[in-house]
Amino acid sequence: MDSLRSKENLNQFEHIFGKTNSKPRMFVAPARINIIGEHVDYLGGIVLPAAIDFSVQLFLRPNQSPFYQFHSITYHETIKVEKPFRPNPTSPWTDYITGVIVEIEALGYQVPGFDVLVDGNIPQGSGLSSSAALEVVTGFAISETFRLGIPKEQIAVIGQKAENNFVGTKCGIMDQFIIAVGKENDCISLNTESLKYSYHHFELGDHEFYLVNSNVKHNLKDSAYNKRRQECESALAKIQIKHPNIKQLYDVALSEEEIRDCGLNSEELKRTLHVVTERERTKLVIQGLETNQFAQVGEALYGAHESLSKNFEVSCEETDFIVSTLKGLGVMGARMIGGGFGGCVLVLDKKEHFVKINPEMKKSYQQKFNLALDFYKFQISDGVREISI
Repeated sequence: MDSLRSKENLNQFEHIFGKTNSKPRMFVAPARINIIGEHVDYLGGIVLPAAIDFSVQLFLRPNQSPFYQFHSITYHETIKVEKPFRPNPTSPWTDYITGVIVEIEALGYQVPGFDVLVDGNIPQGSGLSSSAALEVVTGFAISETFRLGIPKEQIAVIGQKAENNFVGTKCGIMDQFIIAVGKENDCISLNTESLKYSYHHFELGDHEFYLVNSNVKHNLKDSAYNKRRQECESALAKIQIKHPNIKQLYDVALSEEEIRDCGLNSEELKRTLHVVTERERTKLVIQGLETNQFAQVGEALYGAHESLSKNFEVSCEETDFIVSTLKGLGVMGARMIGGGFGGCVLVLDKKEHFVKINPEMKKSYQQKFNLALDFYKFQISDGVREISI
């Protein structure tokens, strides 16, 4: 976000919470994309995410009281919170902040009262992880302001636990982790079981990644997300009866016939097949990006979408239409990203092709669904950080 908006937010903070001898400190956390490895980050899988230059901006100042006050620019409301903390069903955006306080204090730290103003330009419901960005920027801001010295990797885990335990979405660690440790122009390969990660710098040359926002957000996203996780856990439990050495669903190295012999129901079988095939696609994408084999990467992206739609069943008519239309127009690769049921599609293509397919995509989508499409170009950015004001 630009400096003018930051100054406006600072003025708004002081208008709402008053001026004191100390100014608030300003922190930002980025959105994220994941190139490959979808819905495997809570199953011990390897993912390939990057931080991108949409962001959540947070101003924080201690208030020398036992209370916490949160203001959202997006929702135009100020909420006062006090202990004992409880979820807020009428202003659920506050739960992402409160949940982080709960998890930090569960580690033995004391978090004094503070005032917070939150703003952001991450499109809501786009699948770019605005909620994880809010969790991570909150954790980092608390750690820095109160000199807790919590490492960024641990702040990511705190954010995930806040979402799992307080918000109630059983998400994996990927979103929070890349938002915490992201680096400009690099993505990371993250082993979500061990949390070991490495940076990868890819030169795309005359190719580019960009996003297409379906502008659809279906309400079943969180409930279906938790149900998919339960189905994966029950599939693993059945597989472990015959193969007790398998610790994670991502580690299943069995034929489809052997998987069927474990007594899985149809949903469990499809979820397992997605996870196993996504593991192989992830290897192909990392190899393809490292060796500039972009056709191989694109093919794997289309394969990932097909599996997410048919096997994991987290796509929807609108994102399926976007991907199939892009394929028909000769685009190199595309797939839905994020939790699913709407949100964004990630596209890999030659730069010169964008101006040719853009009008056709908008026209066909409008005719089919009476909805506009938004196209987002982005830069790969740094992770959570403080900005001097």
